[in-house]
Amino acid sequence: MSHPDLFGDLSTGESADTALQKNHSLGMPSERAAVLRGILHRYAHAYYTLDQPEVPDAEYDRLFQELQALEAAHPELLSPDSPTQRVGGAVLDAFAQVTHRVPMLSIRTETDTEASGAEAFDTRIRKELGLTEADPAVSYVGELKFDGLAMSLRYESGVLVQAATRGDGETGEEVTTNIRTIGQIPLRLPSDAPDVLEVRGEVYMRRNDFEALNERQRQRIAAGTKGEKTFVNPRNAAAGAVRQLDSGIAAERPLSFFAYGLGDITPTKDGAPQWLSHYDMLMQLKAWGFPVAEQTACVQGAFGLVAFHQRIASERDALPYDIDGVVYKVNDLALQARLGFVTREPRWAVAHKYPAQEEMTTVLAIDVQVGRTGKLTPVAKLAPVFVGGVTVTNATLHNELEARRKDVRVGDTVIVRRAGDVIPEVVSVVLDRRPPDVPQFTMMSHCPVCGSLAEREEGEADHRCTGGLFCSAQRKQAIWHFAHRRAMDVDGLGDKLVDQLVDAGHVKTLADLYRLSLSTLSGMDRMAEKSAENLLQALEKSKTSTLGRFVFSLGIRHVGEATAKELARHFGQLDAIMVASEDALLQVADVGPVVAHSIRTFFDQSHNREVVQALRDAGVTWPEGDALAPTEMPLAGVTVVLTGTLQSMGRDEAKEKLEALGAKVAGSVSKKTHYVVAGAEAGSKLDKAQALGVPVLDDAGLAVLLSGEKP
Repeated sequence: MSHPDLFGDLSTGESADTALQKNHSLGMPSERAAVLRGILHRYAHAYYTLDQPEVPDAEYDRLFQELQALEAAHPELLSPDSPTQRVGGAVLDAFAQVTHRVPMLSIRTETDTEASGAEAFDTRIRKELGLTEADPAVSYVGELKFDGLAMSLRYESGVLVQAATRGDGETGEEVTTNIRTIGQIPLRLPSDAPDVLEVRGEVYMRRNDFEALNERQRQRIAAGTKGEKTFVNPRNAAAGAVRQLDSGIAAERPLSFFAYGLGDITPTKDGAPQWLSHYDMLMQLKAWGFPVAEQTACVQGAFGLVAFHQRIASERDALPYDIDGVVYKVNDLALQARLGFVTREPRWAVAHKYPAQEEMTTVLAIDVQVGRTGKLTPVAKLAPVFVGGVTVTNATLHNELEARRKDVRVGDTVIVRRAGDVIPEVVSVVLDRRPPDVPQFTMMSHCPVCGSLAEREEGEADHRCTGGLFCSAQRKQAIWHFAHRRAMDVDGLGDKLVDQLVDAGHVKTLADLYRLSLSTLSGMDRMAEKSAENLLQALEKSKTSTLGRFVFSLGIRHVGEATAKELARHFGQLDAIMVASEDALLQVADVGPVVAHSIRTFFDQSHNREVVQALRDAGVTWPEGDALAPTEMPLAGVTVVLTGTLQSMGRDEAKEKLEALGAKVAGSVSKKTHYVVAGAEAGSKLDKAQALGVPVLDDAGLAVLLSGEKP
């Protein structure tokens, strides 16, 4: 959580959420303050003590700042148990308690996410120091504001003797055994380190480590392991690992550490400061073996702070760990001492926030969108919420399995995350705010766009519409695939022109391509009359094709170019393919149960058969004949790999001729490869063939192979 650790009495007289719903009706400041204290205590307890956050940081921060403002306006409301007067979370009874010799205080948060937030801090510092415009710029250190668990490491005589959490700022939890599992933390310091040194920093978890951990957790849950759970975010995964009573479990969870400050330290013999600046201190810690974030920088004045804030903002999404802002600290340690503290915060530091990447809102509906390839994606329609710098109204639920795993339902209060250009997604549901009798989401059985059957194949997470040639949502993808050079080879019909033709309503089905006129095409953007004439000629040429190309052009799921050719060879006629049973299809080389089912499902859709007939009526033809048994083909069972530049013909032509004789043309060399045909500038495939002892043919050898003989 981006705010300092807070904890207190959880008793509010009524549920915090019930009070939250009524808070706007509370007229008395004392009543509102009591409600806020109860809500904040509960949220902090869930976040810091249970490691199970109930709301996003931004929601907590809003309530915290409202309480701060109330107490500032009404000082008589301030009480010792207020979250604003506490720094840390509760100390768990299972751990020994540690009293911090130097309290682990928090720093003030600047919620103005614009450049003015940095400028305001510099203005405040200059005013506190009594500086005028004529005085030089103040030197600052810019650091990252990590989203982890604050930690204090105590070294005596150069040896790590104690690690403790922040706790409530005065007293923390002793977690030395678990912290020793973090490889980045030195267990012994060089001889020039002070006799006593307390290093303050952040324990965190990298995003890739977090994803790997959650994947392992999901596997354990699927295997029926009791007591396992997935984690909401890296911060809570890190906190859960640090606060494990079993250090073996802690060692399994990959943790990292960054140092950013000091607590207790042995004074020098003459009493002089060990360092003159905060930056020098950080560099010394780095020299002693402590990780210090490489983005840490020394900057000058408001201009430097603004530039640092903007630079880190641009790098934020690419960082391998989570941050929610940056921290500015006055660099000169003497000036830090002069500025001192106010209540619970140092005057010489501030945390400058970025726009929240997680916010809370409600699900108004769950719609299902159909993608270009037929994938059905459930999308939560949200009450508008500002998150990640933009107003979000939709969030992907990915698929039915994911929607059910997160158990997202209409009417739910949810936490939504948006980072950078990543599509917004629902992170989790606030279950205790769920309305009664809300049904679970179930994926529809038919496409919401065209009404075709929607299926989820065994072993896959996504449902897909089976009406590829008919479904308007897939129209552009179907046309582009149909025109591909390895399909019907319509030269000049690219994706941008397809977009124009579909958007203008000129092409609604594949057969409409053959009804396009010169005037229609020449009226398209960047389409001159000559280009239009060339496209019409390409369309006319494409009417004469092969059965294999035509079957591939239909875009049947799982039916690639090689499989389409095998179907053409095996059956000889399109009508035979269209009526073949799954058992009959399984007799075709390279066709397994999934492919057979996909082909059968495709041709069972009446609208797909209608599109095929419309193409035939438009004049699309191909040679047909009797099925040719694989054993009758001279190169049946032979696997060939082509590499380099051939002299006698192009590789595509060679591939077609080889496949027409029954050979399988593969893309990689293995022990099962019978021949490698190598042309000029052949590369690694030739090397691998020679290493495996696979026969290598030149153009002359290829000619022998194409004659139906085996060299």
